[in-house]
Amino acid sequence: MASSLAGLPDFLIFFVLAIALVGLYLAIYTLATMHNELALIRENVISAATALGFSLVGFALPLASAIVHAQTIVDCLVWGLVALAVQILVYWLVRIVMPNLSQRIASGEMAAALFLGAASLAAGIINASAMTF
Repeated sequence: MASSLAGLPDFLIFFVLAIALVGLYLAIYTLATMHNELALIRENVISAATALGFSLVGFALPLASAIVHAQTIVDCLVWGLVALAVQILVYWLVRIVMPNLSQRIASGEMAAALFLGAASLAAGIINASAMTF
C-alpha cells in the first residue's frame, strides 16, 4: 500500500499547479476577449459557453501534455504558460478573420462560437503534440 501512495505528493503538486493554471487561464482569457463570457454564460448565452468551453479544452490538452512530459514543476509551469499564450493568440487571430467575433458570440451566434472553439481546440491539439521536450 505504501508503494502505491509513493507518487501522491508529486500528484498533488502537479494537480494543484494545473488547477491554479486553469484559474489563471480563465482570468486572463476572459480579460483578453472583447466580451464577458462569464456574464453571458450566467445569462444562458450558449454561444459564450461553447466558445469558452472549447478554448478551455484547447488549453487543458497541452497542459496535460506538459504535466506528462515535465521533468520539474518549473517545466510544467513554463509550458502551461506557453499553452495559455497560444490560446490568447488564437483568439486574436480568429478576430482578424472575423472582426465582429465578440459581438456575434454575445448575440448568441453559434457559428462564430463554434469557429473560435474549433480553432482553439485545433491549436490545443497541435500545441500538446508539439510538447515533446
